[in-house]
Amino acid sequence: LFMGGTRGGGRGPGLSLIAANSAALPALVANLAVEIAPIRVNLIAAGFVDSPLSATLLGADLDKRRAQLRATLPIRRVVEPADVAALAVHLMSNTAVTGATYDIDGGQQLLPGE
Repeated sequence: LFMGGTRGGGRGPGLSLIAANSAALPALVANLAVEIAPIRVNLIAAGFVDSPLSATLLGADLDKRRAQLRATLPIRRVVEPADVAALAVHLMSNTAVTGATYDIDGGQQLLPGE
């Protein structure tokens, strides 16, 4: 089970490696699923997750970002680590799933400009 970011991983100064990694992981996972079958390979691609890392990266802007996401995300709440963990448990226990990328971002990629 691979962990990565949602499509593109962001754009801007200092984000080149993150963007390249986010873009390449789905292809890697799909190819590995074929190459090393029957071992299963999947990718969880997370958007914003309200975690200690997010708090460190956003600092004083964290509460503003949380409020923005609650107001705009289709799920009307912020994705939490427990949401990501539940998806990981599902992917590890469902033996029929392989080669797939699962975005977990509360619908953020569905929004204009995201």
